[in-house]
Amino acid sequence: MTNTPLSTDVLVIGWGLAGLVAAAEALEAGRRVILIDQEPRTNLGGQAWWSFGGLFFIDSPEQRRMGIRDSVELATQDWFGNAAFDRPEDEWPRRWAEAYLQFAAGEKRAWLRERGVGFFPVVGWAERGGYGAIGPGNSVPRFHITWGTGPGVVAPFAAAVEQGERDGRITILPRHRVAELTSTDGAVTGARGVVLASSGAERGVPTSRDEIGEFEITAGATIVASGGIGGNHDLVRAAWPARLGTPPVQMLTGVPAYVDGSMHAVSAAAGARLINGDRMWHYVEGITNWNPVWPSHGIRILPGPSSLWLDATGTRLPVPLFPGFDTLGTLAHLRTTGHDHSWFVTSRQIVEKEFALSGSEQNPDLTGKDVGLLLKSRLAKGPTGPVQAFLDEGPDFIVENDLESLLEQMRQHPGGEALDIDTVRREVIARDREIDNDFTKDAQIGMLRSMRGYRGDKLIRTAAPHRLQDPSAGPLVAVKLHVLTRKSLGGINTDLDGRALGADGQAIPGLFAAGEASGFGGGGVHGYRALEGTFLGGCLFSGRQAGRAAAL
Repeated sequence: MTNTPLSTDVLVIGWGLAGLVAAAEALEAGRRVILIDQEPRTNLGGQAWWSFGGLFFIDSPEQRRMGIRDSVELATQDWFGNAAFDRPEDEWPRRWAEAYLQFAAGEKRAWLRERGVGFFPVVGWAERGGYGAIGPGNSVPRFHITWGTGPGVVAPFAAAVEQGERDGRITILPRHRVAELTSTDGAVTGARGVVLASSGAERGVPTSRDEIGEFEITAGATIVASGGIGGNHDLVRAAWPARLGTPPVQMLTGVPAYVDGSMHAVSAAAGARLINGDRMWHYVEGITNWNPVWPSHGIRILPGPSSLWLDATGTRLPVPLFPGFDTLGTLAHLRTTGHDHSWFVTSRQIVEKEFALSGSEQNPDLTGKDVGLLLKSRLAKGPTGPVQAFLDEGPDFIVENDLESLLEQMRQHPGGEALDIDTVRREVIARDREIDNDFTKDAQIGMLRSMRGYRGDKLIRTAAPHRLQDPSAGPLVAVKLHVLTRKSLGGINTDLDGRALGADGQAIPGLFAAGEASGFGGGGVHGYRALEGTFLGGCLFSGRQAGRAAAL
């Protein structure tokens, strides 16, 4: 418990990836740092620790080895086609996007490699788009999986901070919850708040908010790196935009409960301008975690392109809303159906090849840097162990040997009463007829055949086209899918040094923001949509910018 006021050069609020990077940069510049968070020390690394570790690079050695031709020009076309910046307040987000693209094409990879971060050699193709050349989506694969997943990204920055702690240059204070940013003569000079009761809870498990004391810290510079609002469904629904329809009544949660948005109001009270709060990033392939860590814990299926996607009534989703193509376009469409869920109908062969699961804990081979397990789980026949666990235990999975049995079980499943079984049957049979020869008018089948021309897809990501009812590909699998909360795309408006801006557009002396709290830079670097692999990268870049500027 902190009883007396503390003083430091740089105060960092939030020890997720952005906060760790900012603290590490300030330490490297020779500054004294205090790092605080409302959670116990077990949560060092925040949301990033739980992530799959995907990073966005442009024209990387991994891309070139896979035969992928990328460029800053192509990536800029894709980013701005996705972002669709259209507001006066998008001035700084635009500048952040331009700067980040240069970072992703330039020193980002070498900067991480210098810190011991490595990458899986097969580059993934996320957010494939399916529209025109200047529409949403990645024109080429750019999703680089970190060797070690999220923990592998966090590790070097956590190590730098912990070394600084051993050297006496940084003080790390868990269970410190900020209630107010303090100011003197218009400059932010630190923070005060409450000390919460100690907790031995494991990583991600909700903790109490019992208060046992108060604290006050004065600082030459204060960096807000407290994350977004994805763990607070009330805030998500309050910010939900009309363009995405009505907010779901039932949602799963893709982030721990401490991602509560509490520092947004605190920052606004200190004069920071919050922008683009209605821009958000939630997934529609969420499945209920059979072994949950936090309340309503959901896991995202990172799907390959082959599963048949049906809405709650059994109607196939329209072109190009195929698995893995357009996250927010699919979300917006499904919100028009009047239901909070949808369905994949697929085969075990597709599940084996195409189903990956988000989360470091769902990928023990990559997270543990276990080459033997990697070869066994990714290249051998059969699903990975975590996927098999969901097939066996997951409440949203139905496995049957024939279509009629599958349809009956889907109908009896919670939410299945909305299905028109005749429509589902017709969609499956029609899709299978299109597979029978090399010619097709089915755009999804045409796309997946084309994608197998990319070595990475053919090797580990896209199943050979086949009939769903082919006995050799069975059994059949149906998966009930839910909306899964994840990221805030808006936040504290900042300049390129991470300085928080006020309503007048001027920097607030002493106040900085980084990571998701700043919309990953500027208050909304992604605009309306993300290209994937850009969230961790946004934490890295914005944390670096803020940490360096705060240390001046």
